Formats: sequence, C-alpha cells, structure tokens
Amino acid sequence: MLPEPGTPAPDFTAPDQHGNPFTLSSLRGQKVALYFYPKDDTPGCTAQACNLRDNEMQLAAQGIKVVGVSTDDAASHGKFAQKYDLGFPLVADADKAIVQAYGVWQEKKNYGKTYWGTVRTTFLLDENGVIARVIKRPDTKEHAAQLLK
Repeated sequence: MLPEPGTPAPDFTAPDQHGNPFTLSSLRGQKVALYFYPKDDTPGCTAQACNLRDNEMQLAAQGIKVVGVSTDDAASHGKFAQKYDLGFPLVADADKAIVQAYGVWQEKKNYGKTYWGTVRTTFLLDENGVIARVIKRPDTKEHAAQLLK
C-alpha cells in the first residue's frame, strides 16, 4: 500500500552511493523528490536519472532536493552515479526495507513472467517530511517537468 498524500514519509537510514549513511529526515526544511526506480544502468532508469540531473538547477530553484532509491547495492549505485555524473544521493536498499515501507515493492509481470520488483514511483515531500504528492509511473524522459508542475 502506497503512503497517501498528507501522511508523514517513512524515515530511513541506508547507505548512499559512497557507502555513507543517508537519513531522509536530515533533509527536513527542504522539499524532497524521493524517487524509486527498478535498476541502475538500465535504459528507463538511466533516462530518468539523467533527466533529473539535467534539470537539477530548476528543481533546486524550486527548493526540491532529489534522492533516488533502488534495491541495488552501494557499489552499483557508485558506478551508475559516476558513469552518468549524478550529483544527488542514490540510496541502496539491498534488504528491501525502504521499498516495502513505501509500498513500491510489488508483483510485476513482463513477457508472461510474474516476479517481484520495484514499481517506478516518486513521492514529493514537503519541508516537514509530509508526502505532498505521489507520481505513479513517472515519465522517465520528462520526470523533472512532472515535479515542477
């Protein structure tokens, strides 16, 4: 079940792409685009990350800090961030605690196969850590524009 707008965002601490602990509540006082994506260095996830990177200045001008989360480990995040020059935190959720807390770890189907995975979803948090908006299945090539609406 996805957390609803108007409810507090579940807090977490997990390693970022540098292996350093990242705590969501450390960003209180700023808006946060907390985006969940399936896998590092895949076409859709790369398009999404690069769109956010390319529009980071416009997002920052609106007071929005970008944070990505996937179930890849910190080493994978590090390679992905370096390859595409991503300056925002990528949080490693290898034990799937964060994706489960946000309800984005769901059963998926692809080419007739059923499996569990991360459903691409973004939560826009206000300065108090409350969910202001949920963007289900964001457009990977126009994600920043969706956040700026």
